Amino acid sequence: MKLASLLSLASTFIASANALTPITVKDNAFYVGNTDERFYIRGVDYQPGGSSNLTDPLGDPDICKRDIPYFQDLGLNAIRVYTVDNTLNHTECMTALNDAGIYVIIDVNTPKTSISRHDPACSYNLDYLTEIFATIDDFATFNNTLGFFSANELVNNVYSFQFSPYVKAVTRDMKQYMRAKKYRAIPVGYSAADVSEVRLPLAHYLNCGDNDDERIDILGVNDYSWCGHSSFVVSGYKEKVADYSGYSIPIFLSEFGCNKVSGDRPFTEIQAIYSTQMSSVFSGGLVYEYFEYVNKYGLVEVDTNTDDVTKLGDYNNLKNMLSSTENPQGDGGAAHYNFSECPTGLNFSISVPSQPSGFAQLVKTGPNGNNYGLEANTQDACYDDDDDSDIASSSVSSSSASSTSIKSSFGSSSTALKSSTTSSSSSSSSSSSSSSSVSSVSSISSHSHNAGSAIVSNTLFSIAALTLNLLSF
Repeated sequence: MKLASLLSLASTFIASANALTPITVKDNAFYVGNTDERFYIRGVDYQPGGSSNLTDPLGDPDICKRDIPYFQDLGLNAIRVYTVDNTLNHTECMTALNDAGIYVIIDVNTPKTSISRHDPACSYNLDYLTEIFATIDDFATFNNTLGFFSANELVNNVYSFQFSPYVKAVTRDMKQYMRAKKYRAIPVGYSAADVSEVRLPLAHYLNCGDNDDERIDILGVNDYSWCGHSSFVVSGYKEKVADYSGYSIPIFLSEFGCNKVSGDRPFTEIQAIYSTQMSSVFSGGLVYEYFEYVNKYGLVEVDTNTDDVTKLGDYNNLKNMLSSTENPQGDGGAAHYNFSECPTGLNFSISVPSQPSGFAQLVKTGPNGNNYGLEANTQDACYDDDDDSDIASSSVSSSSASSTSIKSSFGSSSTALKSSTTSSSSSSSSSSSSSSSVSSVSSISSHSHNAGSAIVSNTLFSIAALTLNLLSF
């Protein structure tokens, strides 16, 4: 046997021997395997090109191996990746991350393969499920896959709350597929926009009902309310801990790090996040974001010509805060609670949509090579040829600056095999920096077409009624 082959086998054995212990969910906290060692997420959001750009950093070993030493230097134990290509091989990057002690949270959607606010019923189709099941197949065998997000900010204002049953539908389908394939029970969750009017009703809805498959296992909250040298009270963190108190599953900040400050972000919220003030409810968080772009949230800047990485001021501040802040001792106040009561008084059905025709066969056979990764465009049939309006995709990040504003990214997330050149050209946009008040009816999208019995009519009267009901929740 050649020396190279021997070395390859040896490295594979070492990687396997050093495999991280899978993170598990018990009550409202994360734990290392079946031990009593509580796990807190200390991570960053990691997406070259921004959270909605069609780039897979885990499919390119040159990229991930370049950045892993910086993750270690920062003291991270987790990253979140918004876009992956299920046609690529991720073994090399996932193994390298494992060896570095890094867990990964994967968003299963892409900007062109996700539930669309334009027509949720149409976008929830078999081609879509084929793509997300292929992504599950790609990552379910790695011990350092911490969890999957079934959607990101599908609900980003009062009006879009009516689309939340589709989050439960996709969550259910993912769990059933993993169980059928005998994968370990990887947590499936939702990453929520911090919209004050719907924050709690949505959290309770996603965690309610007797069907375990339909309830999320973990909840991420994208929150930018702590700015600069704020405090536990002034930032609103105290209020959110109280609001989510008694929630039965782990909650963490899936995005945080307000940049509405003069100079570099001080990350003083780290001291609160990893303290007993929050540990009974929250299990850490992910800083937005690793790469520097025009929105100025980055920790590092990468020279596109030389591939050199330059640490920014935010990087050093985050490193110093993390290194000087320890996790709470013991269980940190974790506790057992019952799942939530379903919200009542809503003017739309909270019934979860039925699975599309052919679902049982898809679960039995798997994608079987019928997935197209970032070339897939599973919503083409959901739009008129002459419809040039902006269509909201549920796979993009908010980077919102406060709990009462939304920074939307719009793209033509578009039943489909490969996307055409024309459709893909308008489907990928990075996180926008514009904001609009969620309390203003004029800011609410009116693009929705008929989406089945679970969707209310698109009228201002219905929106106003829903707003009043939510405010009384």
